[in-house]
Amino acid sequence: MKCPGQDSRYWKPGAIFEAKCPECGNTVEFFKDDTTRLCKACGHRMLNPNMDFGCAAYCRYAEQCIGNLPPELLAQKENLLKDRVAIEMKRYFKRDFKRIGHAGRVARYAERIGKEEAGNLAVILSAAYLHDVGITVSEEKHPGESARDHEEEGVPVARGILEGLGAREELIEEVCDIIAHHHHPRAEEDIEFKCVYDADLIANLEEKHKEEPLTEAELERTIADRFYTGSGKALAREVLMGGQA
Repeated sequence: MKCPGQDSRYWKPGAIFEAKCPECGNTVEFFKDDTTRLCKACGHRMLNPNMDFGCAAYCRYAEQCIGNLPPELLAQKENLLKDRVAIEMKRYFKRDFKRIGHAGRVARYAERIGKEEAGNLAVILSAAYLHDVGITVSEEKHPGESARDHEEEGVPVARGILEGLGAREELIEEVCDIIAHHHHPRAEEDIEFKCVYDADLIANLEEKHKEEPLTEAELERTIADRFYTGSGKALAREVLMGGQA
């Protein structure tokens, strides 16, 4: 038996309608259950303007469902990715609230720096949330673990999380590359790495400063010598020195 909702004999007025092609303005006829239609005038494949594509913004099978995703949905998909990465990070660390709190602070600082430096926030925030996911595996496999150990162990964990969320391969590669050396900068780094590095440094200095307070001169020297971005330096002074310039 066919579902009455999908059987055109039971459709209500408005189930078949016309919409303007956003590329050429030609009139295109839609049935309510069409996801996309080709414009016969210009060949543009347009989305059904009356259909809710909210699920396509995060579903890993969206491309199989509606074909090649249009740019507006791809942008929304990556914008929502950071929220889903944050959830997966918390799920991964379970009750390790110290590491969840650290990752959350790094992501919060990275978002402020990334916006001011005009970096790719999908890459920056995904790397910020996942930068330390290798610690758990590293502690099990390498007693007395080093920063290099948890950088290397973090890559397969982060890749698994991002692949499970349906992230683009290019984004996964960028995020994993940052995680793989986030304590060991290369001679040349892109702005996404610099934003994550500065944000992690602020969070680490903040935690160290609470346990063993640094003098104002020590903080200023560290900020001047170790930070990459102007936005990172300004935020570090705000967080660590109460906004002193």
